[in-house]
Amino acid sequence: MKKKELRIGLIGCGFMGRTHSNGYKRVANFFPDLAYTPVLKAVCSRSEDKVKAFAEQWGYESYETDWKALINREDIDAVDICTPNNMHHEIAVAAAAAGKMVLCEKPLSRTLEEGKSMVEAVEKYNVKNTVWYNYRRLPAVTLAKKIVDSGKLGKVFHYRTNFLQDWTINENLPQGGRAFWRMDAEAAGSGVTGDLLAHCIDLAMWLNGGIDDVSAVTETFVKQRVHEESGKLEDVKIDDACIFHCHFDNGSLGLFESTRYARGHKAMFTFEINGEKASLRWDLHDMNRLEYFDNSDDSQVRGWRSIHVTDGDQPYMDKWWVPGLSLGYEHSFVHQVADFLSSLENNTDCSPTFKEAYETQKVCEAVLTSAANKKWEDTGVEWNK
Repeated sequence: MKKKELRIGLIGCGFMGRTHSNGYKRVANFFPDLAYTPVLKAVCSRSEDKVKAFAEQWGYESYETDWKALINREDIDAVDICTPNNMHHEIAVAAAAAGKMVLCEKPLSRTLEEGKSMVEAVEKYNVKNTVWYNYRRLPAVTLAKKIVDSGKLGKVFHYRTNFLQDWTINENLPQGGRAFWRMDAEAAGSGVTGDLLAHCIDLAMWLNGGIDDVSAVTETFVKQRVHEESGKLEDVKIDDACIFHCHFDNGSLGLFESTRYARGHKAMFTFEINGEKASLRWDLHDMNRLEYFDNSDDSQVRGWRSIHVTDGDQPYMDKWWVPGLSLGYEHSFVHQVADFLSSLENNTDCSPTFKEAYETQKVCEAVLTSAANKKWEDTGVEWNK
């Protein structure tokens, strides 16, 4: 079968640029039946030395140092945005106006205003779009979605989740610049809310439905840091930690926690769903396992079971190895590329679209507003309504 080419223009060659590039390069090896194949046409970054080396390492045919030049190239079909958050809006709107498909790293935007404009742009110019909430594509998480959708849990009562890290427990770390832009509110928009909780919120609504309202607390533990670019001591305006609880549209309660100040945790990401008939839980540190409790089991053997999600009839696993052999973090990006290419072939949306990711932004905004105002906030979410 002759493949149709999807010519990729990647903007940003940091950590996420590597994960996306790996996804593009591996997808044809393991998903050979796809009608489309990615072609790494160009990568863009402001540093010529850095982007040239990245292009050579990952096999991009060319490079640019001006993202506008990349977008205007006729040999680019899809623009992949892997920049700091403050560049998402301008690049996405320009790419859509140029008729390019747009793939954007999460979170969609810094603010609701930016996010709404991005949604309007991809809809106005009718371009394919998706946001890289990659954890959806881990086989155990996808299996959890199938179990929830099957109704096996029954009425859901509780959803709880956390995402814990420890990399900012150092008052001497700067804010801003290329290495620490996530510490700078101007570049990032928020701290753990947009960086970590956004993942938790996306998965929660994908698995359990819309979030109606939230009550949140945030904390910034180090109030001032030197800014990498100005060299001056400036107020820190991002949240180092956030806790919130919520009501879901289905009547269940939710509990969310995220921090970069949990010593001993590099990337602890978990969720648990408790239903009338069954419960399930997942932990990123053991990402190939899904734990499941079914109350209908015989009482003598009833208990939590550990499902090793590596069999060929489980999500995505027929494309990989033999049962018992595990996948890793990088495979979630391969799966998202495969799903995006499949959506082109079938003329369907690749979830989460900009519109869906905008709903996650609504929750993030409500969380920050609630923490600032010290009261419950409605989200305005219209998830599947």
